[in-house]
Amino acid sequence: MLLTPCRSAMGRYGLFRPIIPLLRLAYSIENFFHELMLKFSLMDTNTTVLDKNPPSFLNRLIQAAINIWEAPYGAMIFAAFIYLGISLYSGRIFTISRFPYFNYLADAFLNGQLWFRQIPPETHDLVYFAGHYSLYQSPFPAFVILPFIRIFGIGLNDVVYTALFAILNVGLVAQLLRVTTKNQFLRLPKIQRSVLVFFFTLGTVHFTLAPNGRVWNTALILGFTCVILAYLAAFSLSGPKAWFFTGLALTGAMLTRNHLVFTGIFPAVYLFTRENSWSWGRTFRNLALAALPLMIGLGFLLYYNHARFGNPLDNGIAYHLMADFFRKNFEQYGAFNLHYVPINLYYQYIFYPFPISNETFMGGSLFLMSPLFFGAFGAFWKPRQKWPVWILTLSILIAMIPIPLLMGTGWAQFGPRYTLDFTVPLLLLTALGIERWKPAVIFILALISSAHFIIGLPYWTLI
Repeated sequence: MLLTPCRSAMGRYGLFRPIIPLLRLAYSIENFFHELMLKFSLMDTNTTVLDKNPPSFLNRLIQAAINIWEAPYGAMIFAAFIYLGISLYSGRIFTISRFPYFNYLADAFLNGQLWFRQIPPETHDLVYFAGHYSLYQSPFPAFVILPFIRIFGIGLNDVVYTALFAILNVGLVAQLLRVTTKNQFLRLPKIQRSVLVFFFTLGTVHFTLAPNGRVWNTALILGFTCVILAYLAAFSLSGPKAWFFTGLALTGAMLTRNHLVFTGIFPAVYLFTRENSWSWGRTFRNLALAALPLMIGLGFLLYYNHARFGNPLDNGIAYHLMADFFRKNFEQYGAFNLHYVPINLYYQYIFYPFPISNETFMGGSLFLMSPLFFGAFGAFWKPRQKWPVWILTLSILIAMIPIPLLMGTGWAQFGPRYTLDFTVPLLLLTALGIERWKPAVIFILALISSAHFIIGLPYWTLI
């Protein structure tokens, strides 16, 4: 290696002897990554067995890492160490966050109320209307934690349960990549699937939301859970069950973040393509099975809004106790307006948040912070099938419509947190795009992505 002659020469001079241990460490690191890249480049595209080199400790270590990250349960164990470890590092794991508002909504539901029965110590971002407090966020997360609030009370630790849902998400991503490969929708060997799971765990904005709790993070994390369950139902099940459970999962997504229902465009089209023959009766039955939970969920949402504000289309955002940072724009332009599009697009897709400054917490470019997502553009280059690429793209574009129109970029945040809303179809589009990429390129981009969020760790854990 390049460092070997330098090390030998310096060893002859006592003046340089104190830095020899550092040079040895540098040499070891260089050698490790050289061998790692060599092994990745020699990896057969259809297997993870490294046939061209005799077994070695590093060989077995790489193979074990690939097996662990590709397996849903293995990936979840690693994610648990990471996410709960960061919560422990920040000290947040020992207490509820400052904004565990879904706990208060669940408590209200348990007592037959739609308004908060108890007032939280912090009221920032709550809706205040007619002398009552509530949320403009949709209520599904409160229903999910309902039995736990019954057992543990309003002090249920939202940091822990948000992290647990995030850990589940990692396992679901691994399972989705397995299932889509088995169905031959994707053609990804094990090594590429494992790197994608690693990338999602540490190299996307999901990493910054998982360990911190708080109402906004909980909604984003659980919304992702519902969306990926819908995609898994479409890929894993068949017949009426596939339609019903896809619709059921999308109902949970809609009742968490309303626009997430549009991520269901792709699974709906995919289910249609799996039909062997056309039948009006079967088509109507399947659509009815998918639509049934969605219609019930929509009906509840409209009732929930009407019962609180007298208007089924009013979620209360006009009455929320916003930060002063947003008030001037809100009073002039409202909550959603084309006026916000340029600044939102800039902070979500262009702005690079390093070096760290106050502006960093406005967001960060999705593609610069998580450069493996550039692989999504590769899906448009000579695709095996055109329709999945375009339908996934359509699902992303329609689901993201409200995001640039919103009055806030997501501040305070590290990375573009609202892009998690469409990360499931974006991950599949990326997986399609990197099918022909060398594993070493994928691994390096995943490392760069992870490095961004790890370097920012001391800052985003303080948000």
